[in-house]
Amino acid sequence: MKVEISNFGKAKDGSDIRCYTLTNENGMMVSLLNLGAIIKDIIVPDKKGQFVDVNLGYDNVEGYYDNAESLGSFVGRNANRIGGAKVTICGIEYKLEENDGENNLHSGSNRSHYMLFDAEVLEDEFATRVRFMHTFKDMEQGFPGKAELSITYTLTEGNELILEYRGISDKDTVINPTNHSYFNLDGEGDILKHKMYVNADKFTAIASNMIPTGEIVDVENTPMDFRKMKEIGEGIDSDYNYIKIARGYDHNFVLNGTEGDISKVAELYSDKTGIAVEVMTDLPGMQVYTANFLENKKGKAGVIYNPRAGVCFETQYFPNACNEKNFKSSIISAGKEYRSTTVFKFNIK
Repeated sequence: MKVEISNFGKAKDGSDIRCYTLTNENGMMVSLLNLGAIIKDIIVPDKKGQFVDVNLGYDNVEGYYDNAESLGSFVGRNANRIGGAKVTICGIEYKLEENDGENNLHSGSNRSHYMLFDAEVLEDEFATRVRFMHTFKDMEQGFPGKAELSITYTLTEGNELILEYRGISDKDTVINPTNHSYFNLDGEGDILKHKMYVNADKFTAIASNMIPTGEIVDVENTPMDFRKMKEIGEGIDSDYNYIKIARGYDHNFVLNGTEGDISKVAELYSDKTGIAVEVMTDLPGMQVYTANFLENKKGKAGVIYNPRAGVCFETQYFPNACNEKNFKSSIISAGKEYRSTTVFKFNIK
């Protein structure tokens, strides 16, 4: 395993943006930026031995500063939507930015992927890792508490990309980060022919504003049933109410398995390249998002990204979990460490 550090350009404050590229013995490469702890590239071999970048992104700094769609991003403090853009913690109501209608999405417009992170390379006999760290000030993004968040990326010789999240705050606050990479296992086109599996019997119902109602719905006999692998495009434009609200898939699945134990929760596969990625996590929920609102974005090599250009597997607590009493809360007590792990394992089938 080796790591190369290069310059990627200048941040808005004039400091250098660094790119950390991990390469394993199979030739798999993962490039990471200290701007927002972003995953820039994930390059893996296909069934013909050719290398494919399966992660949507940009070739330059300007692209990542114009990244409202969060391509490749670490999202914190809170991923997903908070209803009414407010949260009550210890009896105090905190008003957040309304940047998604009346809701707060991905912590507002001052998102973590526009922030510079401290970075360190960690090497031992087992692996090479890159850890990115950022301290959020008290009331930054509208949340209480000085919160220290970190994400450690590890690339293994088994073609696993391991994401380890840690967080701690000096006040009770919301901590619910995720990764927002858009996967396209063909490296081009759309993902409608990709086959997907999701290990979930249920999902969280949403209202017309995309906020969960608190109801848990069975996937049986609905387009939400991915317990057996099927093409994403099969039900993406159906007249099923929850699909119509989201203009495709943009839903939180209630994952089967035991929270706290890392288990397989999803798989994505392309017949064209033979590339598959398995998703494993110890978290209770996962938002599957099919880039419904990605439109006319100039990505890598000048390619224009449009809806269905990629699919995200956002492992997390349920949307609006800081407010919805039926969900496990994403409010973390002062001094208590938040910990979670997500793994993306790539292979050929």
